[in-house]
Amino acid sequence: MSFRVVRSSKFRHVYGTAMKREQCYDNIRVSKSSWDSTFCAVNPKFLAIIVESAGGGAFIVLPLNKVGRINPDYPLVGGHKGPILDIAWCPHNDNVIASGSEDCVVKVWQVPDYGLQRTLTDSVVDLVYHQRRVGLVLWHPTALNVLLTAGSDNQVVIWNVGIGEPLVKIDCHPDLVYSASWNWDGSQLLTTCRDKKIRLINPRTGEIEEEALSHEGSKGTRAIFLRNGLVFTTGFSKMSERQYSLRAPDHLEEPIVMVELDSSNGVMFPLYDADTNMIYLCGKGDSVIRYFEVTAEPPFVHYINTFQTPDPQRGICMMPKRGCTVKECEITRFYRLNNAGFCQVVMMTVPRKSELFQEDLYPDTPGEEPGATAEEWMEGKDAVPILVSLKNTSQKGESKIKKTTNILDKRPHKSLTKVSSSGGPEEGESMDDREDNILAPPPPPPPSTHHHQPTESNNSVTFN
Repeated sequence: MSFRVVRSSKFRHVYGTAMKREQCYDNIRVSKSSWDSTFCAVNPKFLAIIVESAGGGAFIVLPLNKVGRINPDYPLVGGHKGPILDIAWCPHNDNVIASGSEDCVVKVWQVPDYGLQRTLTDSVVDLVYHQRRVGLVLWHPTALNVLLTAGSDNQVVIWNVGIGEPLVKIDCHPDLVYSASWNWDGSQLLTTCRDKKIRLINPRTGEIEEEALSHEGSKGTRAIFLRNGLVFTTGFSKMSERQYSLRAPDHLEEPIVMVELDSSNGVMFPLYDADTNMIYLCGKGDSVIRYFEVTAEPPFVHYINTFQTPDPQRGICMMPKRGCTVKECEITRFYRLNNAGFCQVVMMTVPRKSELFQEDLYPDTPGEEPGATAEEWMEGKDAVPILVSLKNTSQKGESKIKKTTNILDKRPHKSLTKVSSSGGPEEGESMDDREDNILAPPPPPPPSTHHHQPTESNNSVTFN
């Protein structure tokens, strides 16, 4: 008799919950650009969304608690002369964001802690090198102030934002660069290109270490590095069917797994959670979010479930683990943009009965502290992300019992307190001990040394 063994995983029952409308963001003029971008970015402080703007490009920056209907004249970040194509928050400073635009300029902005009170037009630094529009900006995961940009001029540039100078110029791509991804310690770079190839590049020298055909379709492809060094890609087949694949470095030509999903025509963006090793596939124009878990067991990429929404998504971004609500067992959170100007918040949760901190769901995660400076990274230092614990953010992980005095100490003792002739406690007994015995009778008055005989006189008592 054969039977099926259920795969053991703590993420098999992950489910998505859409927040109520009043806890989301409404009345946002989302960009109508046809560029294949996510159009939004989020961190534990702010949500940034590229919007339609007359006379140039702009994006809106909202504090996370600024929910509800957004005022039409809310301040924007608008210094570009052309539409903005991509934005990215700095992983080491929640107030710094970079933007790439059709005006060929990359700008880096600093947002005040309290948000914007007026339109921001003065950037911290302008990075000028590209000859055509810049459609990709990507921060280094561990090195401070290192930013990658890619433009329609087929150039990839790695900048030191601190001094506003390019560190490395990579010109090995014969066509438009679709996507780029750093590995876990930032020592390798993975790119996809319109020529249907994926390339493994040394980011310090610009040399190609390995290249391979990714997907045979001509539409946009995406590739990301996983924490264990494997490569996950999305793309299209010859028949325009959407696919995903898992590959190993040094064998990029031979996928470990190649799976066809459906025949939609929207580009799929793989959003990766390195702490749980889960991948969320979000297609442009789709109304679903598919999520998978990558393990060492065949078939390696395990389908878990699909979160269904009623409307197609225009853009989407994922909250870093530092911004998740630990006490509710939330493992990630998505911000979905639709065509009606509504930004929906979706929480992905693992059901648990206990309210204590779940150590198996929340391993140490990358924090804000950089592992190296731009100069150290350029000199060859490969630093892994500095990890922090999320246990301190859990308010329900602590005991709810307040430490108070033991009420049983107030109960009477079996023997009454002995009192000295002076009315105070005897030697060896403290006043606190006496006060604790609240039911003990009061001490008798001290005896008098002089004896007087009372006599009655006119109905009153006198002493002789």
